[in-house]
Amino acid sequence: MSVITNIEDLRLLAKRRVPRMFYDYADSGSWTESTYRANESDFRTIKLRQRVAVNMENRSTRTTMVGVPAAMPVALAPTGLTGMQHADGEILAARAAEAFGVPFTLSTMSICSIEDVATHTQAPFWFQLYVMRDRDFIERLIARAKAAHCGALMLTLDLQILGQRHKDLKNGLSAPPKPTLANLLNLLTKPRWCLGMLGTKRRSFGNIVGHAKGVGDLSSLSTWTAEQFDPALNWGDVEWIKKRWGGKLILKGILDAEDAKLAADSGADALIVSNHGGRQLDGAPSSISALPAIVDAVGSRIEVWMDGGIRSGQDVLKAVALGAQGTLIGRSFLYGLAAMGEAGVTKCLQIIRNELDLTMAFCGHTDIRTVDRRILLPGTLPH
Repeated sequence: MSVITNIEDLRLLAKRRVPRMFYDYADSGSWTESTYRANESDFRTIKLRQRVAVNMENRSTRTTMVGVPAAMPVALAPTGLTGMQHADGEILAARAAEAFGVPFTLSTMSICSIEDVATHTQAPFWFQLYVMRDRDFIERLIARAKAAHCGALMLTLDLQILGQRHKDLKNGLSAPPKPTLANLLNLLTKPRWCLGMLGTKRRSFGNIVGHAKGVGDLSSLSTWTAEQFDPALNWGDVEWIKKRWGGKLILKGILDAEDAKLAADSGADALIVSNHGGRQLDGAPSSISALPAIVDAVGSRIEVWMDGGIRSGQDVLKAVALGAQGTLIGRSFLYGLAAMGEAGVTKCLQIIRNELDLTMAFCGHTDIRTVDRRILLPGTLPH
């Protein structure tokens, strides 16, 4: 295997090793995928100011996100079906994040359960919550996150209904995969993945199966989502969840300055500028282009983070320069996990930190907390 130097190397390895159904789930957007592509490409138009003859010794990328120390302003985003990219995926990713010193967020739609991840880690991880129609189930999910000593609750606001993701529909996405001829033929080409899955009992949605009423089997994500995700979710529900949880609250899925103001008014600790990785409203702006207006609107009242399109430490630096106090990576760590398991997630984090550290130095800074818009060339900023 050739030397892995960047996230793209991990992506290509992941594509070779993971069944098409799950690779496509991670690496796709909704409809035409224009927002999904813009999340990445809009970073590239932003240019950096190189500075020279500046003392570059004693550099630090360390910061905090909602008071939690982080080795760099990066957390692992909640991603559904992580345990289908690699056997026991959420546990492996959480362990890698803990060892590296960045926060890990567990999705409601994870394969490994809250309790499972808590058993295999020491550091408090964060839990991401989807709002279901079954409020009793939501109350129990929140109680389970409390019992597992989760350090923050991340409430996703932009998935009341599921965006149409063409690849998932064509692949018949399910966990575990349905034994169609096409799926079985594809699985035959992924022996390493299959062996891993044979060696674990974690093959369905661990937070839901056996916990939600009437859910003994949850093979189809789209059916469950259509039946259970609550399209009536509103700011009153956010208040209800905040009271029930009582701890640090992060609101994910903000793309508009008006919604950002409502998020700040809610008393949440942080908001995440996010378009769900381009998987919901196709035609929405990229996260990085939406970030500056939201920072201007509420940056003094609430921590503003962003996710979507981050494939390098340079992307992290650009987001920080535009006012983000933190970023989240989803696909980048999934590529690492799918390619090489726990070591692949560590590799992803090492790549991003190295790129962040070097680029910060080239831009004349030795502390990530001093970086601002002055490191960017004015005419290249996103609109």
